Amino acid sequence: MIERNLFREEHEMFRQSVRRFVEKEIVPYHAQWEKDGIVPRELWLKAGAQGMLCCTVPEEYGGLGLDYLFDVVVFEELWRAGASGPGFLIHTDLVATYILSFGSEAQKKKFLPKMVSGEWIGSLGMTEPHAGSDLKAIRTKAVRDGNEFLINGQKVFISNGQLCDVLVLATKTDSEAGAKGVTLFLVEGDRPGFRRGKNLEKLGMHAQDTSELFFDNMRLPPENMLGEEGKGFALMMTKLSQERLAQAIRSATVAETVIEWTVDYTMNRQAFGKSLFDQQNTQFKLAELKAQAVSARVLTDKCIELFMEGRLDPVDAAVAKMLTTELHCRAADECLQLFGGWGYMWEMPIARAYADARITKIAGGSIEIMKLIIARQMAQDARTRI
Repeated sequence: MIERNLFREEHEMFRQSVRRFVEKEIVPYHAQWEKDGIVPRELWLKAGAQGMLCCTVPEEYGGLGLDYLFDVVVFEELWRAGASGPGFLIHTDLVATYILSFGSEAQKKKFLPKMVSGEWIGSLGMTEPHAGSDLKAIRTKAVRDGNEFLINGQKVFISNGQLCDVLVLATKTDSEAGAKGVTLFLVEGDRPGFRRGKNLEKLGMHAQDTSELFFDNMRLPPENMLGEEGKGFALMMTKLSQERLAQAIRSATVAETVIEWTVDYTMNRQAFGKSLFDQQNTQFKLAELKAQAVSARVLTDKCIELFMEGRLDPVDAAVAKMLTTELHCRAADECLQLFGGWGYMWEMPIARAYADARITKIAGGSIEIMKLIIARQMAQDARTRI
């Protein structure tokens, strides 16, 4: 099969370290965390001490100043182990990235070192009950009141919401300006007026806390604004390709993993006098999935390269996100079928992978939004040709 040439020796040495950490500190406890609906804060501190959080943050802000592939290694090893509970992706790839890219020097020095250490946990407050993919439709308001902003509103489906110590919050500072009225703020977890609702029960990803958040006359000083007033939507758009790439990395990894699980299971499961793997239907199903997984991996790795070169455009990211997440869900479904009744038992990793998979076609922009992005580019290309 096609070899992955992205990673150098130092990345693979780091991978072995991360894999040992996951096997020791996460896998034995993950089933209990799924019952609890949350991962303990102690894990974040251990991951920080291991150098697994915010790998790309520069040394002057407490980080290691490594390249993006070190973050990719962490994400891949978590998902390969079926460890969907630790919300390291949101913390590292989104919140820290927003602060590093758009934050003031004071904000970077205040928030990033504690995020690198795991002392502070990051979360992204964008989705609202009536605004998901259409972020310009949010209603959480930030109104100037003297030398402060008074914030009222609600967010929902917020990963790391129960644990977060720093929240990148999307608000409307001008309700009549559409996308140009969106402003981002950094909110400390203990800020008066910031209230956490219940930990939501989800179809999958049971160990990752996901919350409603409420803001009742919460006051923020201007220095908590992230970027410029009215520029929040534009800032969010610049990071969507990175978010969608992360979804593609996850889905490509999980698709490969569930196929491996299924090959191992079917080779040891007997049916009608021979292994289930030796049945032609099993071979054809797994061969088709393997070919699709190889294609998804090649596409995803190419997008990683483009991202690291600063050349990953929104359309390529949308293509990768759409194809890999659809494969992710299909692979989990078809592989579970080959496990038979055991595949329906929660104790089996394939059952949990099946439940965890479905969110990938929604998070980071739904499949339908990806199709719109791709189709619009097709129309633009056609007009150019015509």
